Amino acid sequence: MPIPIAYLGIILIWSTTPLAIQWSTQGAGFAFAVLVRMLIGVIVASLLVLIWRIRLPRHKRARRAYLVGGLGLFAAMALTYWSARYVHSGLISVLFGLSPLMAGILAAIWLGERALTPSKLSGMMLGALGLATIFIHGDSLGSAHALAGLAALLVAVFIYSGSLVWLKHIGDDSPPLATTVGTLTVSLPLFGLLWLLTDGQLPAMVPPRSGAAMVYLGIFGSVIGFSLYYYVIKHLDASRVSLITLITPVIALLLGNWLNGEIVGLRLWLGTGLILLGLSAHQWEMLSGLLRSTGKKCKNHHGTDALGPEAFGDSRLPSIPPSKSGGH
Repeated sequence: MPIPIAYLGIILIWSTTPLAIQWSTQGAGFAFAVLVRMLIGVIVASLLVLIWRIRLPRHKRARRAYLVGGLGLFAAMALTYWSARYVHSGLISVLFGLSPLMAGILAAIWLGERALTPSKLSGMMLGALGLATIFIHGDSLGSAHALAGLAALLVAVFIYSGSLVWLKHIGDDSPPLATTVGTLTVSLPLFGLLWLLTDGQLPAMVPPRSGAAMVYLGIFGSVIGFSLYYYVIKHLDASRVSLITLITPVIALLLGNWLNGEIVGLRLWLGTGLILLGLSAHQWEMLSGLLRSTGKKCKNHHGTDALGPEAFGDSRLPSIPPSKSGGH
């Protein structure tokens, strides 16, 4: 698969996921919607593991990764689906854009990483200012529970970021699709329990749009999106991949406005802009390196190759070994 196609696929999936989450909860309940999504994800991912003959590691480090990933996925997604009923869908993407900032702080505290440069600290401050602007705006988002939804969403982002740092600490090198299967399998019983405790009844009728959103999230959001992301980070440097977190929140806000009638006011755009500016500052070292490398490429090739597939990295699809572990 060409790298540009995979890159654009990630942007499309991540930009549409928040709106799909909100649609999936309409008429079916948030717990039922997330349970169906994860069930579809387990089935699809397991089929791919069988078809591609990818082994499922069961050593201690892999089991720890499955457990941490599953618990983190359950807590983050349960809160995200609950809050999606009360906040604009685009805000889900905007607040999850804070995850690199939160992960940087947690990694410095938990793992002792000394990577908090002045640019990263300034990015965190800008992100916090943007977050404060959005919370101030929360009472005018059209829902009586908007502030509670924003708070739950922020906790979800914190848990998601913490699980990423914890997984990095574990350092499991299992195949990413195998890790996906293990993570989804651990979380599935918890989502089932959540559904039993909050509702426990099958909906009399699932609206077509809600059902389509569940299927889309189960296949694309839970399996294909992750696989494309891992494929891209195998072939691109971190600076190019980090641009995705700067693009998807804006697209998600626009999609929510166009397709869901969500009103995006000036203060919300201001808060989003501050968060994106903070992300840019936080990742400035990588982004500046990208600009320098792109400038050199334009100079060396007289501007003819800068936008070609080679600008995104190697476009050859690597073979997946049936038994050899890989991943991050």
